[in-house]
Amino acid sequence: MLRAVIARLYPADAQHGDGLAFGALDYLERHFAAHPTDRQSVAAGLEALAAAGFADLDIQAQDNLLTRYEQEAWFLRLAELVAEGIYADPGNGGNPGAASWAMLGYAHGLPDGPSGPPAQDAPPSRGHSGTLRYDTIIVGAGAGGGVAAAVLAEAGHHVLLLERGVERSYADSGHRDHLRNHRLSLYGHNTGPDLAGNPRVFVDANGHEHMAAPHEPGYHNIAAAVGSGTTLYGAMAWRFHRDDFRMASLYGVPEGSSLVDWPMDSDALAPWYDRVEAELGVSGDAARHSHEGARDRPYAMPPLPPAPQTPTLVAGAAALGLSTTVPPLATNSVPHDGRGACIGCGACVGFPCPVNAKNGSHNTFIRRALATGRCELVTGVMVTKVDTDTAGRVTGVSFADPDGAIHGVRAKTVVLAASAIETARLLLNSASSRELEGLGNASDQVGRHLQGHVYPQAYGLFDHTVHGSTGPGVTIATTQFSHGNPGIIGGGLIADDFILPPILFWKSCLPPDLPRWGQAAKAFMRDNFHKVLRLTGPIHEIPNPMSRVTVSASLRDRWGLPVARLSGSIHPESLRTALYVQQRAFDWLDASGASRHWGPVPAMGLSAGQHQAGTCRMGTDPAHSVTDTEGRVWGHDNLYICDGSVHPTNGGFNPFLTIMAMSYRTAAGLAGRR
Repeated sequence: MLRAVIARLYPADAQHGDGLAFGALDYLERHFAAHPTDRQSVAAGLEALAAAGFADLDIQAQDNLLTRYEQEAWFLRLAELVAEGIYADPGNGGNPGAASWAMLGYAHGLPDGPSGPPAQDAPPSRGHSGTLRYDTIIVGAGAGGGVAAAVLAEAGHHVLLLERGVERSYADSGHRDHLRNHRLSLYGHNTGPDLAGNPRVFVDANGHEHMAAPHEPGYHNIAAAVGSGTTLYGAMAWRFHRDDFRMASLYGVPEGSSLVDWPMDSDALAPWYDRVEAELGVSGDAARHSHEGARDRPYAMPPLPPAPQTPTLVAGAAALGLSTTVPPLATNSVPHDGRGACIGCGACVGFPCPVNAKNGSHNTFIRRALATGRCELVTGVMVTKVDTDTAGRVTGVSFADPDGAIHGVRAKTVVLAASAIETARLLLNSASSRELEGLGNASDQVGRHLQGHVYPQAYGLFDHTVHGSTGPGVTIATTQFSHGNPGIIGGGLIADDFILPPILFWKSCLPPDLPRWGQAAKAFMRDNFHKVLRLTGPIHEIPNPMSRVTVSASLRDRWGLPVARLSGSIHPESLRTALYVQQRAFDWLDASGASRHWGPVPAMGLSAGQHQAGTCRMGTDPAHSVTDTEGRVWGHDNLYICDGSVHPTNGGFNPFLTIMAMSYRTAAGLAGRR
């Protein structure tokens, strides 16, 4: 019965076979063995078809019968699984010889075949030397922690860099599993944290608590690895808009929001942006970024080349009078820093780079820190507490090794760079007899104002190729709607998107009125895979003090620590901005020649994903902030924060460059080398 249904969910046509020929059954057998709940649900649906005599019907009658069930949960799930078996990478057991990719014209561009190198176990963790005293301990080896490690180690500090993940590379996590990565983590993901023993709690709009594993949407995960998200990101290296630093002054403070100005302007951060861009390695055309202030230097490399959609969008922008720019990318357009140039593979976001041409903290700043001989990197460990003495002074941290043993290490200074969620959680879990509600939390600010980035999405269908296979894929953007929009607070960036692998295209890009099964679905993918273009970009969210991180009263992780509890929603003004920016993206698509457009309607909900920020905001008043303008936690002269949690607002752009610039500024102050 399953064979017969697959043949109708993905029927044969004059050029290509049915779903069985594309390996859907092989995939389903593997999937059902690992997911018995799906197997049971589908089996019940197949029994209903058998009772109706499905196998004895002609093709038209079979399709008519399936139409009766097409809105039922089991049918929708089966259609989705069949698509996964057909369009995902062959390593999942379907799509033999990448047959569907050949039909669509998708070229993966990887040197090791469509699923990348053979899957390997994660590398072993780096153990601790046993040293008990350091100048500086840094918790978290991501964007901010990596920069701080380099600046401080090169200034002569003896640094301990602690990371709960391990060192990942293309060889050991480059396996191109299109169903288990940080852009589509349906059944797992290709970095840490481990799925078992690392839950979080999220609270839905009705106040009900739910447990989420690290690969599930409610978790709002940032990769746990050396380099963290910079090993997997698309590497869009934007500076924030000049006006992103003075939102409250420009727009006032909307009711129910916690909108504030930054305690510095863009000019104060410009020198640190300059240093990060030069030392990290960014490709782009600096002369075309009208949203920034004056620059002291060009980018390290020229822009990456345009793609099939670029001239189409250039023409559409000209028709609307839009100014455009080339998105800056922390990706080598030419050989740089001893590493090669981008090879243009068709799977950039969510995966490590196959040729190490994507620049993150792991292959730049942390490499430099280790080269000094003064930075000790320890991986696979969990920091359980920031330690204080009886007077409340920070003395160091305690951490659990992979075997669960607890170690205490001491330092003159502690720097937290564990991400906006985990840094807040660590402070809250470090309560003492002097600070009962958590370290640095005297004003109940730790964990509040949690932000990410809402991404309004717009899709357009064209009569010519506008979506290629050669990555990275993002080539053109406009910052014209970042500010100055009548009746709108702030705004956002609009850009074309990174290359979408076929299964991600199927799950996100199909028109809402298109059936997800049958000849029409197959024909749309076959004929239009290269003719659908997505425009998207982050908006400048308005912070909500009720969007926050607390710690669970009942759920603990594998180390016995209370897990992060995430609650709240975006502010209504953020939703208005998202809807406005989405319409501007539709306008751009229409002016560029799209025959139709569509896109999911932005909605309320918690926003705290890869771009999470705001939970330990900096400021000038301890009553309304967690750190001062140097990143120092109020009341603790030797405790600093170097991640996105210090951002009072998160800009209308990808924030990693700002995280790095702020970290450079804080670390340079600690090193006394401004």
